Amino acid sequence: MRTRHLFLAIGLAAVWGFNFVVMEAGLRHFPPLFYVALRFTLAAFPALLFVGGPRVPWRWVLAAGATLGVTQYGLLLLGMRAGMPAGLTSLVVQVQAVFTVILAVVLLGERVTARRITGMAVAFAGLAMVALDLGGGGPIGALVLVIGAALGWGAGNIAVRKASPPDSLRFMVWLSAVAAVPMMALSLLAEGVPRLEFSTEGTLSVLYVALVSTLGGFGVWGFLLKRYDASVVAPYSLLVPIFGMSSAALFDGEPVSPLKLAAAALILSGVLYSSTRPRGTAHAVPAPPRPRRWTVPRVPVSLTSARVSGPQEEAPAGERL
Repeated sequence: MRTRHLFLAIGLAAVWGFNFVVMEAGLRHFPPLFYVALRFTLAAFPALLFVGGPRVPWRWVLAAGATLGVTQYGLLLLGMRAGMPAGLTSLVVQVQAVFTVILAVVLLGERVTARRITGMAVAFAGLAMVALDLGGGGPIGALVLVIGAALGWGAGNIAVRKASPPDSLRFMVWLSAVAAVPMMALSLLAEGVPRLEFSTEGTLSVLYVALVSTLGGFGVWGFLLKRYDASVVAPYSLLVPIFGMSSAALFDGEPVSPLKLAAAALILSGVLYSSTRPRGTAHAVPAPPRPRRWTVPRVPVSLTSARVSGPQEEAPAGERL
C-alpha cells in the first residue's frame, strides 16, 4: 500500500473509532433503528439530487445497502442499546476483518499469504488482550448482535469490491438512500412513531455519523477497496479499537491500562506487517526493454579468395577451411 493510502487508512480508523462514542451519545436521544434511518436519510438527501446515478449495476447498490447499511448498522445499534458499551463494541465488531478475508477467498478467489496470516494473528492477539482487560462484559444477546453486524460489514466489503464504483462518494450516497427506506420502515414497525425532541448533542451526533463517518468514511473505504485486495484493506479496521478506546478514555473517562497499551502495540504492528511486502519485493518494477543494437554482418572471407594474383597453392591440411 502506498504511503498516502496508508495514512488515509489510519485516519479513517480514527474517524470510525471516535464514531462509537458519538453513537453512544446519539442513543441517549433516539431509538436505535430510527437513529440509523436518520443517519442514512441525511447522508443521502439532498446529495442524491446532485450526484447523478450510481454508475454501477443496481444489484451491487442493493447488496451494499442491505449489508453495509441495514444489516451492519441495524444490528450494531441494537446491540449497543441492548447493553454493549462503546469500547467493547469497537473491539468485537472488528471480527469483520476475519469475515472479509474468508468471504474474499471463497467468493473472489483472493490469495492469502503466510505474511498476512501472521500479521493478522499478531493483531488478533492484541484484540484478545483488550478483551481480557475489559473482562468480556456485556449481555450475550447484545454480543451476538454485534457479531452479526461484523458479518454484515464483511459481506458489504465484498459487495463494494465487486461493484468497483468509479466514484466512491456517489456510490455511498446511493447506498445510503437504499438503506434509509427499509430502516425507516423497520423503525416504524418495531419502535412506533418516534417523539422528536431537539437537542444539541443528538443533532451533532447524527450530523457526525451521517456526513463524516458514513459519506466520508465509507467513501474512503470504497476508494481503498477499489485499489487493493479486500484482504489487504480489511486489517486496517483493527486500528479502530485503539482510537475508540482512546476517545472513550478522553471523553468518557474510561481508564487505559498498561495491558491495553500493549495490545495497541500488537494490533498496530500486526496490521503493518500484514499489509507490507518483504523489502526485496516491495518495489519490484519490470526492467524496460533493451534497445536493439544494429550490427554489420560479418562476411567470411576464404584465404584462397583473398589472393588477388599468383599461382594458387594447396594449403596445408591444418590451414584448410
